[in-house]
Amino acid sequence: MTKRDAIFPAGRQALYEINRYSAAIRSGDLLFVSGQVGSSEDGSPEPVFEKQVQLAFDNLAAVLKAAGCTFDDVVDVTTFHTDPARQFETVNAVRLKVIGKPPYPNWTAVGVNWLAGFDFEIKVIARIPQST
Repeated sequence: MTKRDAIFPAGRQALYEINRYSAAIRSGDLLFVSGQVGSSEDGSPEPVFEKQVQLAFDNLAAVLKAAGCTFDDVVDVTTFHTDPARQFETVNAVRLKVIGKPPYPNWTAVGVNWLAGFDFEIKVIARIPQST
């Protein structure tokens, strides 16, 4: 039977505690990361969109690191956007800085009308590297 372990990055616990969810779940050699938003440590949204997107990727990097992963281990990406047409260029620019080299992971972008005060959210599935 596969064991399910919760993963949390150091700091930045407010949203997890308020909403009672895990930053990520490790199941076997896969890591399922909850949607990451551009929040500060107290859970409040970054008001500048480009900074919010960068902070979401930074927060995602912290979760990946807590599980021993990097962006190179990401195999599937889902992003959520409150205004996809206007936001896509900004999101893509940040994404390509972070996940810039092929082979690229799968990516599904979804337009939504609500993200609890945020304008962008990213969730991923990563393969956890084997220890050597």
